[in-house]
Amino acid sequence: MDISIYFQPSLVESETYLPTQLGSQIERFTASDNFPMLENKSIAIIGVLEDRGSINNLGTKNAPDLVRKYLYKLFSLTQNSAIVDLGNIHQGFTKEDTYFALSSAITSLVKKNIIPIIIGGGQDLTYANFIAYEKLEQMVNVVSVDPVFDIGNIDDRNVNSSNYLGNIILHQPNFLFNYSNIGYQTYFVEQPALDLISKLYFDAYRLGFFKFNIEEIEPIVRNADILSFDISAIRFSDAPGCGNHSPNGFYGEEACQIMRYAGLSEKISSLGIYEINPSFDNNNQTVHLAAQMIWCFLDGFYNRKKDFPFSVKAEVTKFIVFIEEGKYEINFFKSNKSDRWWMEVPYPSSKNSKFERHLMVPCSYSDYQTACSQNLPDRWWQTIQKLV
Repeated sequence: MDISIYFQPSLVESETYLPTQLGSQIERFTASDNFPMLENKSIAIIGVLEDRGSINNLGTKNAPDLVRKYLYKLFSLTQNSAIVDLGNIHQGFTKEDTYFALSSAITSLVKKNIIPIIIGGGQDLTYANFIAYEKLEQMVNVVSVDPVFDIGNIDDRNVNSSNYLGNIILHQPNFLFNYSNIGYQTYFVEQPALDLISKLYFDAYRLGFFKFNIEEIEPIVRNADILSFDISAIRFSDAPGCGNHSPNGFYGEEACQIMRYAGLSEKISSLGIYEINPSFDNNNQTVHLAAQMIWCFLDGFYNRKKDFPFSVKAEVTKFIVFIEEGKYEINFFKSNKSDRWWMEVPYPSSKNSKFERHLMVPCSYSDYQTACSQNLPDRWWQTIQKLV
């Protein structure tokens, strides 16, 4: 499929970059350069010039090239960059046309094992990202860094940034296995939304939960196929460029740490940073931070440990925990390369199945400690409920 028909060149002014800066190493689609080749590429940057679904935040379509301006000036982590910048997806006649173009491009890239990094537009573009996986015929996990859940009115099928999650949940056919929210702020979330998240056995973690244990975000992100980052999840003082900003949220360095965790994950196959609005920005502070967040993702990507799936026993240490006098047996695995943890969750027994099967779920050392205290880890319990 020729995805070049959906793109137009970025309008970043030509500058002279040092050989070690990303601007020299990223193959780009510009007015003077043809659409790049995708062979031997690992990451593709995509700008989206669409903000009609961004509630209370019109102007997000102007973010992509400003983020690029700062990204290109950052120094590369490797001499053999496999990054391509495909330019911007132009705004369609309707926003649904833009969704179709973005979804088609993501499907094509993921099939080629290229990770799309989406910049610009409202968080409703997460819905288009999700739809791309329908054509890939795979179950997916979506992780959102967001102060709210964006479920909206369940009956409203007009997708926007405040109800995209509700549309994902109701989409048929259903191929959403799990949704996790990182950093919701309780005063922005009504109780029925929390009840729905709990009823569906999805995961939701309050901002305060990570105040002194930011490392607990790592296994959540490691389990994601799609990562959606709403820039309003970062506090106003660090990222003022958003119409929905708030005094509270993650610090800029914490946002960068989350993105590095995403880069380290061998599972993640697409991600987007949304709701960046230059109209509200202060001295381009937010677009500069977004560029550094992307750099941190690249840092994680180029430092992947490739420790899952496990190929030899020497790569992991196995711990077996028996709970309630053997009623439950949970196998934990600790990577000897990265010190990361996984646990086995058994599939429900089937009369038609001749083999016992398990799902390997990313977890943390605290989950192992919980099991050793004779309590079932929440991650284990919620996963097994979805498998029933």
